[in-house]
Amino acid sequence: MVAEARVVNDGRGCPGYAAAVPLMLAPMRPRDPAEPGRTATPLELFFDLVFVVAVSIASVQLHHALTEGHAGHGVLSYALVFFGIWWAWMNFTWFATSYGADDWLYRVLTFLQMGGVLVLAAGVEPAFTDDHWAVVTIGYVVMRVAMIAQWLRASRFAGPNRATTLRYAAGIAIVQVFWIVRLFLPDDVQPFLHPILILAELAVPVIAERSGWTPWHPHHITERYGLFTLIVLGESLLASANAIIEALHDDQALAPLISISVMTLVVTCALWWIYFWPPHHLSIRGFAQNIRYGYVHYFVFAAAAAFSAGIEVQIDALTGHSELSAVAASLTVTVPVAIFVLGIWWIALRENAGRVVNTVVPLGGLLVLLDPITPVPVLLTALILVTVVVTLVIRPPVPARLAGDPSHRRPTIIP
Repeated sequence: MVAEARVVNDGRGCPGYAAAVPLMLAPMRPRDPAEPGRTATPLELFFDLVFVVAVSIASVQLHHALTEGHAGHGVLSYALVFFGIWWAWMNFTWFATSYGADDWLYRVLTFLQMGGVLVLAAGVEPAFTDDHWAVVTIGYVVMRVAMIAQWLRASRFAGPNRATTLRYAAGIAIVQVFWIVRLFLPDDVQPFLHPILILAELAVPVIAERSGWTPWHPHHITERYGLFTLIVLGESLLASANAIIEALHDDQALAPLISISVMTLVVTCALWWIYFWPPHHLSIRGFAQNIRYGYVHYFVFAAAAAFSAGIEVQIDALTGHSELSAVAASLTVTVPVAIFVLGIWWIALRENAGRVVNTVVPLGGLLVLLDPITPVPVLLTALILVTVVVTLVIRPPVPARLAGDPSHRRPTIIP
């Protein structure tokens, strides 16, 4: 048995271990939810890098499905794949904000989860093209098994939260068994089990937290969500660059491609501004709010990554390489933008905004759907979002809401 080491501080606010004693482990005790200056660790940032790969591959496959006229199948496959990416990221993020021991075992288990993400990413293309989900499932289960080990380790020093940590470990393990069993069932049965197992995954935190809460850090957790938002918005910047690259090879579509590149940059910057306008840590104050904030972010993240796929579809449409009509191609951009804006308004903006902002933002999110009626792709969307941003600049978050910072409270929270 590996002995436990004396806890030291690694200088970054993260519990470390006594480096002078090789292979010794630090007790994985609950983190301090009021720890000052708490920020994302280098390990968490490194962990996020593999999700850049997974999100990018999923976005590329969505682009191919949409531009080839397979919108229904493509959107469904994208939604299922993105759930695996998002859920694995979110579970680790909420766990890491509550528990952590920066020793060799914690790092190795985190690396194992990163390996699972890469396996999942490798299986995205066959999932889209052939409905072959074995590789995606194997990668997903690898990530979740590592998470079980983390929860079991945390249970040893969880104190009054021991039952909560054990429920997490047991719940995750049971669902993973069914994911594996699903692979051996007939092909015509598997699709019906997919949504059932997703609901089971979503139910695990709700059940685990029913009689206790994990010691989450509000500023740290919302910083982590902000960092993932940067990842998915980064895909749109890549799409903007691709439009310029394509323009250099197509003189006939030079002006439209340059235009869509500029408009994509404007829209991406506006989405960034809208997302980071409110104080997000005030949006996770109670159980219902935490459920809303955590789960609705699936649609926010998925929409941001799908926006880049829509821009690629627009590029294909402008260069004559898409099966979609101009209206349908435009909707592949505006629908994700509308979902992103309405989603972040509902979970973070509206409780920190006055009447004007709470009118302009959701209205703008709906009006972007009118973009297909304009002759210049993405132009109307860009103008509407710029108007929204100008409104946010003029109307900052409502001071009365900011005065009641509840970060010292410890309500129930789901990871």
